[in-house]
Amino acid sequence: MTPPTASAAGDFYTPPAQFSAEPGAVIRSQPSPLLLQIPGVKNQWPGTATRIMYTSRYQDGTPAPVTGTVVEPTASWKGKGPRPTVVLGPGTVGQGDQCAGSKLMSFPLNIDPAKPSIAVNYSALEMNLLLLNGVRVAMTDYIGMGTPGIHTYVNRAESGHAMLDAARAALRVAGAPANSPVGFSGYSQGGGAAASAAELAATYAPDLNVKATYAGAPPADLAKVIDRIDGTFIVGGIGYAINGLTARYPALRPILDRETTPAGRRVLAQVATQCIGDTGLAFGFQHTTQWTRNGQPLSQVIARNPEAKAVVAEQRIGTLKPNAPVLLEGGINDDVIPYGQVDQLYRDWRAQGADVGMVTNDIPPIFPGLVVNHALPMLTTLLPATNFILGEFSR
Repeated sequence: MTPPTASAAGDFYTPPAQFSAEPGAVIRSQPSPLLLQIPGVKNQWPGTATRIMYTSRYQDGTPAPVTGTVVEPTASWKGKGPRPTVVLGPGTVGQGDQCAGSKLMSFPLNIDPAKPSIAVNYSALEMNLLLLNGVRVAMTDYIGMGTPGIHTYVNRAESGHAMLDAARAALRVAGAPANSPVGFSGYSQGGGAAASAAELAATYAPDLNVKATYAGAPPADLAKVIDRIDGTFIVGGIGYAINGLTARYPALRPILDRETTPAGRRVLAQVATQCIGDTGLAFGFQHTTQWTRNGQPLSQVIARNPEAKAVVAEQRIGTLKPNAPVLLEGGINDDVIPYGQVDQLYRDWRAQGADVGMVTNDIPPIFPGLVVNHALPMLTTLLPATNFILGEFSR
C-alpha cells in the first residue's frame, strides 16, 4: 500500500501500481499555488491549496484513484465547532484530461494550441466566497478526469462517490476532527454530483457529519435532459454521457455500433478528448439526428432499446433520502436542464420526508440554445446558496 506522501513526480496524475483501497485515503499530495500566489510563501489569501490524489470507488466497488484540490482558508472560522468543509462539484468542463480543475488552480484558463484545446475552471467564484468565510474547500476532478480511463460524466454512483470521498480526503489532509461538519455544492454536472452525494451519504459514507447540500440545476433524469440539450451549443455533452456510460455498461457498445453512423462515432471519439469550449466550437447546435443511422434523435434510440433505457434509468437521482438539508435550484427557462425534472427531484425527496427547499429562477428566455439561461441562474443563486450552507453549519 502507498502511504500519503508528498509527490514531485513528473506525472502527478498517473496512479502508483499499489495504493490504499480505503475510501478517502490520500495516495499522494503536493502544493498547488492559487491565482497570484507566490510559491513557498505561507498564509497567502485566500488560502493554501494542496493537490491530492485520493481513493474512491468505481460503481462496482473497485478502488479508483481520483485527483482534486483541498484549500485551507487563511480566514478563521467564526462559527461554532470545528472548521467545516464544503466539497465543490465542478460543472461541465469537458471529458479530456486537460480539463481537470486541479490543473487550473494557479490560472483558471489554459490554452493548448497543439491539440488545440481551451480549458476553463469557473468554480473559483464559489470557492473564494467559501474561503473568505473560513470554510475549507475541496474540489474533485471526478473519476477519470486527469487520471487514466474515461471520465464517467453524469454517472450517478461514481459522481457521488468522488464527492463523498473528497470530503474524507480533505479531513485527512487538514488533520481535522472526523466529526467536522461537511457540505456539498455544485451546479449543472456539479449539481448532479452534489445531489448524488446527498442521497448516497447515509449508506456510502455514514461516517461523515453531513450538514447541507446545494444542488443547482441537477441533471436528475437524463432521459429528459437529453431532449433539452439536443441542438444547443453544448449538445456534445450528450457525447460525454454516452462515452462515460459505455465505459461502465458494455451492453451499450453493440447498440451504439448498430445505431450510429461512422460520423456519429467520430463525434463521440473526438469529444472524449475535448473541453467544453472545444466541443461547443466543433459541434455546437448540431442535432443528434445527424449521428444516427435512421435519423432519429438519440432520445428515441434510447427509448426503443431496453438495455439503453435501463442504463439511463439507473442514473436517476431521487430514489434515496438525503440525510441532511438540501437546497435545489431550477430555472423555468433553463435551455439545458429542464425545470420539470428538478421539480420532480424536489417532490421525490419531499415524499420520502427529506428536508429540501427549492429556488425557482424565472429569468425570461435569452437566446435559447446559447446556454445563457443555464449560466445566469448559476450566478444569481451563488449568494443564496452559500448563505444556505453557512446557515446550516451555524445550527
